[in-house]
Amino acid sequence: MNVKRIFGTLLTVLGIAGLVYAGASFVDNSVGKADIKAIILGGILGAVFFFAGVRLLATTKDEV
Repeated sequence: MNVKRIFGTLLTVLGIAGLVYAGASFVDNSVGKADIKAIILGGILGAVFFFAGVRLLATTKDEV
């Protein structure tokens, strides 16, 4: 069991969830000023988590 792979997978899933939340909030028609901040924050955090998780998975070597 490799902890880095589990953590990378967790970060990737959290990133996807953040990006989906931002996308769903963006598509919603009832957008106010507070919602715009939530969309931007969710999108940025989602992107950071997603790319960090993918990078961690790509750089972690398998142990035999």
